[in-house]
Amino acid sequence: MDTVPDFEELSLPRPLEEIPAHTDINNATSDHSVKTLLSWSAPGRPFKKRGKQFYMTAILIAFLVEVILFLFSQYTLMLVVVSLVFVSFAFAYVPPKNFHYRLSSEGVMVEDHFYIWHELYDFYFTTRNGQDILNIRSQAMIPGVITITLGEMQKDHVRNVLLPYLPFREYVKPTFMEKSGNWLSHNFPLEKASKV
Repeated sequence: MDTVPDFEELSLPRPLEEIPAHTDINNATSDHSVKTLLSWSAPGRPFKKRGKQFYMTAILIAFLVEVILFLFSQYTLMLVVVSLVFVSFAFAYVPPKNFHYRLSSEGVMVEDHFYIWHELYDFYFTTRNGQDILNIRSQAMIPGVITITLGEMQKDHVRNVLLPYLPFREYVKPTFMEKSGNWLSHNFPLEKASKV
């Protein structure tokens, strides 16, 4: 007759007398200490102060779209257009608060959200509104891309810190939506570029 071996309960900690003598209990976590590699504060999103021309042009375009939607009795879409204009005005008018970013030996921390290196895929840099941005793509669909503004931090310094943990992409092919947005903003700007 086969006997079933006795298995110890794995959810309970082992008594001290069962721990091997060569293990130092007080310094058990010293080998796995988390080291901060780089930390800085920068705005939570790229921000550019807009002039009156931006708001007037946006209101004019929204009004024309509203008239067309009204003629086709698309009242729900009219509400969507109004809400999108409101959100874009809010983002253009209210400057973002500063976020604290930290790169450590275990992962990336943005304010109170922490991403371990195994959750992340690769990184690349972009420039938006004259500001350098670090983009870190994640393995999961959400968040997809973690967008971090660099502020005063140098791209080369951040790249050197990230390279041991993530692969760097020199070029990332823009999506159809990004190409369309760039084409629209280049050919139909809502305000004239300021002359320096």
